[in-house]
Amino acid sequence: MKQVFKFFLNLIPRPILIKFSYFFAPFFAWFYKGDQFVDPIDGKKYRKFLPYGYGKPRNNALAPGTLSLERHRLMWLYLLKDTDFFSANLKVLSIAPEQCFLKRFKKLKNLKYITADLYSPIVDVKADILNLPFKDNEFDVIFCNHVLEHIEDDRKAMSELYRVMKPGGWGIFQVPMRYGSNKTYEDFSITDKEERKKHFGQYDHVRWYGLDYFERLENAGFQVEQVKYYETLPESEMKKYALSKNEILPVVKKR
Repeated sequence: MKQVFKFFLNLIPRPILIKFSYFFAPFFAWFYKGDQFVDPIDGKKYRKFLPYGYGKPRNNALAPGTLSLERHRLMWLYLLKDTDFFSANLKVLSIAPEQCFLKRFKKLKNLKYITADLYSPIVDVKADILNLPFKDNEFDVIFCNHVLEHIEDDRKAMSELYRVMKPGGWGIFQVPMRYGSNKTYEDFSITDKEERKKHFGQYDHVRWYGLDYFERLENAGFQVEQVKYYETLPESEMKKYALSKNEILPVVKKR
């Protein structure tokens, strides 16, 4: 099964994969139902989660029903327990929206939820993150998760996100990180897909972020909180929700 998933992940272009995944999710949810794991996003129980990941797939990573990954489930728990996201009246921008959140956030009556991306087939607005078509100080909340590692001029992208966020607004900007490295590794001369896989873990990534990622966000103007939400959860919940240990949520705020 792992090899089948790995084959399709690397063969099918991501926009097509996104479209077809909605059709396959109900089958996976039925086939894998059980009581070993719980997806907190839909509350459903499964005997196992699906393997996922470029290179070496991770066991129990992809929830069959919502198609959420470890980072999505962690973010959901944080939003649910530690923010007013599900109750306050908020204007929200999501860059390259996650499939597991899209329909659920759209249905929330307290949100004006706008999605944007240059290539995604499921967004409201086709937009370049380097030149966002929104007014200054427009959004209360911005999500930009696993996007910046694709962008060579990530500092410009961060400045655009800062520009369109309201003073007092906040956001979550997750990226792939090497927590054991203080310095981000990037080399824009590497353009071959196979070489990018070797250096950055994925063919369309241009860097591995180190712990200086938080400094980059601060240089763009954000106040940054490194939320170690996994430290607040008992081991039983970490296992039940199949969460990754030591993943930091980069929560940003605009003064």
